Amino acid sequence: MISFNKYIVSLISVIALLINPVHLSGRDQSSLKLIKPHSEFYLNFSGDNQYQTTLEKIPKPLRLQVVDKDMKAVEGVIVGFELISQPPGSEGFSISSPVSVSDSLGYVICYIKLGSEPGDYYISARTINIKSGLLVFSAHARDSKWLFILLTGLIGGLSLFLMGMLMMSEGLKKAAGEKMRTILTGLTNNRFIAVFMGALVTMIIQSSSATTVMLVGFVQSGLMSFAQSLGIILGADIGTTVTAQIIAFKLSDYSLWFIAIGFGLKLFSNNRKFKNAGDSILGFGILFFGIQIMSEAMAPLRTYEPFMQILLGLENPLYGILIGAALTALFQSSSAFIGIIIIISSQGMISLEAAISLLLGANLGTAITAILASLKANRAARKVALAHTLFKILGILIFVWWIPKFAELIQQISPAAEAGLSRMEYMAKVLPRQIANAHTIFNLSLTILFLPFTKQFVLLIDKILPDKIPEEKSEIKVKYLDENIINNPALALSLAKQEVCRMGDMVQDMADDIILPFFVKDIAVLENIRKQEKQINYLHDKINSYLRKITREDISEERVNESFQIMYTIKEFEQIADLISKNLISRAYDWVHSSQEFTDEGKKELMAYHTSTQKQIRRAINVFTELNLEKAKEMKQKNRKYRQVAIELERQHFQRIRQEISQSIESSEMHLELITSFKMITSHATNIARILLEWS
Repeated sequence: MISFNKYIVSLISVIALLINPVHLSGRDQSSLKLIKPHSEFYLNFSGDNQYQTTLEKIPKPLRLQVVDKDMKAVEGVIVGFELISQPPGSEGFSISSPVSVSDSLGYVICYIKLGSEPGDYYISARTINIKSGLLVFSAHARDSKWLFILLTGLIGGLSLFLMGMLMMSEGLKKAAGEKMRTILTGLTNNRFIAVFMGALVTMIIQSSSATTVMLVGFVQSGLMSFAQSLGIILGADIGTTVTAQIIAFKLSDYSLWFIAIGFGLKLFSNNRKFKNAGDSILGFGILFFGIQIMSEAMAPLRTYEPFMQILLGLENPLYGILIGAALTALFQSSSAFIGIIIIISSQGMISLEAAISLLLGANLGTAITAILASLKANRAARKVALAHTLFKILGILIFVWWIPKFAELIQQISPAAEAGLSRMEYMAKVLPRQIANAHTIFNLSLTILFLPFTKQFVLLIDKILPDKIPEEKSEIKVKYLDENIINNPALALSLAKQEVCRMGDMVQDMADDIILPFFVKDIAVLENIRKQEKQINYLHDKINSYLRKITREDISEERVNESFQIMYTIKEFEQIADLISKNLISRAYDWVHSSQEFTDEGKKELMAYHTSTQKQIRRAINVFTELNLEKAKEMKQKNRKYRQVAIELERQHFQRIRQEISQSIESSEMHLELITSFKMITSHATNIARILLEWS
């Protein structure tokens, strides 16, 4: 067959040269060359590197152009096409026109039918009887089950990509978790500091959506004001662009090295900091390995017409924005979706204008995540989500009208590729960095535009979502606990401590109120004490459950000890509440309905000791909040002093009984029981300091 083809080629060459010699007259035949042409209007105009199912004809012809040294088209040159390599065992390959003559534009085309085996097919093109160079075209035969294989690669690669991003985020959070509280406590009303904090936190957790969801919880719990959150939101949107910039570096070739290094640190290091660094590096490597798998899986789509038509449809900004918003809301991460846009662009399948439309949609989609998180939150938290959404909508409305001009600006400030590339190759080379830069410029622009007007935004959103007066306060519920940040143990423990302090304040209110029925014989306050006791029981259960979820995370021993310290503290607070509700409330009812009275001296003694008890509870709350060892030692000393005071008060009471004072005799049982109860409350409060001293 090959010898026959060569015979035919030679015969046609002689005939063509005899019939049509004029086209080459006056030209230096040695200066002729073959090139793969490209067009601004047609993707893959040369037909090189196409994908098609085995034993099928390729969608586009192989096309070359014959030009002279001045790059002018040459007509009448005979070009032969020949198969030079195919997968082993392949049969059925054929070339529609093994020999063709260049037309008036210098073009020569031919179609090929791929063989029976999937793999790479290489076809040479050379001039006949003229030494003017050689071109090699490639075509890729895909298995008949190519769509299943493609979906497998996409889903598997995307899973690795998202898992890598999650691992990298978790590793960074563990490494920075100990400092996250410092970051939060550093928040001030300074808008520029808030922007910096938002960017820093988002760079750590790798998602502006997650940062905004966290802000919803913080504002809901009262850890920060709504006004403070606006600067952080703008900073978070800047922080999320860092991920896109990293992805645009195309580090896929080194992904396995990152995986090996990260795994080695994680497996062989006993130092927790190195293990956390290993998690981050391992996640980084898996992320880029997933990108590589997706890129290879998507390669056949470059010549798949239905898919290319969908991508061309993204040139319509509205279509691109809607698609970007929907997919970002689905992924719950703008970084993940923008990473996918960059992967598609690395195949040369999407224009910068279409990518910008998707970017705008991704920025809107990340606001949708915050809105969903705020649906069951309070009004302040809904304001955070609304502010984020307004920022994004206004930004999109500003940029959507000049996407082509914006694309030109991005192209000017981004690195260019070397000359001589086809349109698809050029796009694949420059687009990833251009998309990352567009994402960064968009969010930087929003910050510059809106940061000076955050006060006005607060007023606007307050008008849209005004506070309801009065708010319903009868419902028993937690105030600070936020399930959305359990995977960040340091922050979650901070919220748990806030809830415990709230619980401690309730206990102090109960202890403060319980003295009133014994002094003024009024039971009105007792019903409120019962309600507070129910709230304390509820908080005890909720905080314990929350802490158990935190300790199920991969956390350090220090954080485990902190969790147990919090559990111990709420146990002591609940025991104080139980002592008041189960012992003193019933005794208060009996006392109010009796005719007994304390002596004036007895009242003064009880009031003084009750005041000391209240001070000890307040000290316990402060020690728990500040983790102050000196104050903890002071509490233990105070407790020893109060125990001596209790003994002295009992002695003075017995002295009055010895003097046959009737009021002292009649109130003796209640007088001694109150002193004993206050002493037990003081002891429970002091236990909170003891556990801190022992575990520190």
